[in-house]
Amino acid sequence: MSVSTCPSEPLAEAAGANGLDAIDRAIVLATQAGLPLVPDPWSAVGGPLGLTGEEVRARLQRMQQSGVIRRIAAVPNHYRLGYVANGMTVWDVDDAHIERLGREVAGIPGVSHCYRRPRHLPEWPYNLFVMLHGKSQAEVERQAEALREKLGEACRDHRILYSSRILKKTGLRLARRPGPPR
Repeated sequence: MSVSTCPSEPLAEAAGANGLDAIDRAIVLATQAGLPLVPDPWSAVGGPLGLTGEEVRARLQRMQQSGVIRRIAAVPNHYRLGYVANGMTVWDVDDAHIERLGREVAGIPGVSHCYRRPRHLPEWPYNLFVMLHGKSQAEVERQAEALREKLGEACRDHRILYSSRILKKTGLRLARRPGPPR
């Protein structure tokens, strides 16, 4: 399990004018690489901070509600599960329909990432980026074809860009500050 901070909003804005307090920051630092695999991970995180497990859960819930934390979820290693074909599909979708279609696509099982990005014409007409995972390239191509059908007339073109190696396998991480928490 890991805690995912939301990089699309500045932390100070999401947490209020004062940003994260020292305890919230310490909780994020303690959980951003994953929760301890113990029967009560909340107490294991809270103990060194002088907090109960319930206090940790309440603070994480508050940070999630305010938008500082996007989600708390299990993050499986898809390579170890046999999903070795990873294709970033890029789509040229009519701007008049991209908000609705992007939300629909994001909810499809098998889609791990779905982003709207600016076009860079004329070289790069693609504005919807969707990560698909399969046990083979043929499986990813079948998923992409189903996605193409869902996008319908609003889709003008697409490409599949396959991963060739892993460069980074973490989300946003807060930097540790020197010294004790304030």
